[in-house]
Amino acid sequence: MLELQYLNERLLHFIWQFQYYNKSLLKTDTDELLKIVKPGTYNTHQGPDFVEAVIQIDGLTLVGNIEVHKNASDWQAHEHQNDPHFKNVILHVVWNNNQPVYDINGKPLPTLSLSNRIPKVLLERYALLLQNMQKIPCASFLPTIGHVNWINWKERLAIEILLNRTNKIIQKLQATQGHWEAVFWHVLAYNFGLTQNAQLFQQMAENTPIQILAKHKNNIQHLEALLLGQANFFHHQTFNDKYVQMLQKEYFFLQKKYALKPAAILPVFLRMRPANFPTLRLAQLAMLIHQSFHLFDAIKEAETVQQVMQLFQITANDYWHYHYSLTDEPSERLPKKLGKQMLQTLMINTVCPMLFAYGHYHNHHVFKNKALHWLSLLPAEKNVITQQWEKYQVANQNALDSQALIQLSRCYCNEKKCLLCAIGHQILKQNA
Repeated sequence: MLELQYLNERLLHFIWQFQYYNKSLLKTDTDELLKIVKPGTYNTHQGPDFVEAVIQIDGLTLVGNIEVHKNASDWQAHEHQNDPHFKNVILHVVWNNNQPVYDINGKPLPTLSLSNRIPKVLLERYALLLQNMQKIPCASFLPTIGHVNWINWKERLAIEILLNRTNKIIQKLQATQGHWEAVFWHVLAYNFGLTQNAQLFQQMAENTPIQILAKHKNNIQHLEALLLGQANFFHHQTFNDKYVQMLQKEYFFLQKKYALKPAAILPVFLRMRPANFPTLRLAQLAMLIHQSFHLFDAIKEAETVQQVMQLFQITANDYWHYHYSLTDEPSERLPKKLGKQMLQTLMINTVCPMLFAYGHYHNHHVFKNKALHWLSLLPAEKNVITQQWEKYQVANQNALDSQALIQLSRCYCNEKKCLLCAIGHQILKQNA
């Protein structure tokens, strides 16, 4: 049978955890009456698969742990009979009882075989999910999933992706001795770099202490010189433009004064729209520093998305009205404002994760809830991943939806973790 090729221990864990098997006239393999009072709690640590279970065998109540295997012989193969962690196993649940099993004291272990009790449809659907090579393995089942099933799952997925970012943010917090504004500067710079120059901008920020930027925040040319120089734009180059020459000279003075080390990564311009050139993004970032004061504190105090957006309403210095890079010829005047799309990107990837991380670290739920609420108010991201889900009529109405769908694709669908997915769960249990 094709589905048996995909039968594994994790699937049996799933079936036992949610009790998706025929429980009528339940008996052990030695013909003793069996009642599952409590199947136990799934254990992700060392020891038996399920802990704190309660069963009855011929009316005798037993409290302890349950171990699940594909084959009964796996008990001995894994040497559980010699492991004290397994001394309190009260039931061995298997697909195939191919060998008698004994506990650490040499006593026969009660065994329950599930091979004739698991619905065939469940095994068939699991096999279909695992062998499907589409980006969304469960695509053909999605029309059967109700809207209500998606609501809570999307919020959980959005929280997951925020928690993943929280872990990285807290690592940065430890590296900066608890300086939240410094961490915000690092995360903000990374996202200003977009995909192509994110690593460069992050390294630039890490090598440019926020305290130095604060000293020069009232001088936009100093800020531009620092950011451009630290991002490797001035080394081993000569320029004809007087303004750029001035910035280069200013940078070398400040670099020597503060013993600054520039980033080791070179900037990228290839296949990039001029509006996203790293030179222009750094100029806009310099203006944001110039115009703001304790930016992360201001974000924490903000009540609405609009108030935060207002904090980012900046336009690059006058020079950039006529330029996109340090070497181009002057172009027609166009003020280089931070665009709507960029503002939304910063809200989704900088503001909300930082706010959530702050709330998580300090156990202030108001900040975590605010981050989730703001995501639900922001427009949905449109990319290859979200388009795949929209193709199957899965709603992508706001940034919370799109962040959830990105997390779902990357961490569940791509990894074939259908058993950990709420939608996969719904598909497998249908008619089971």
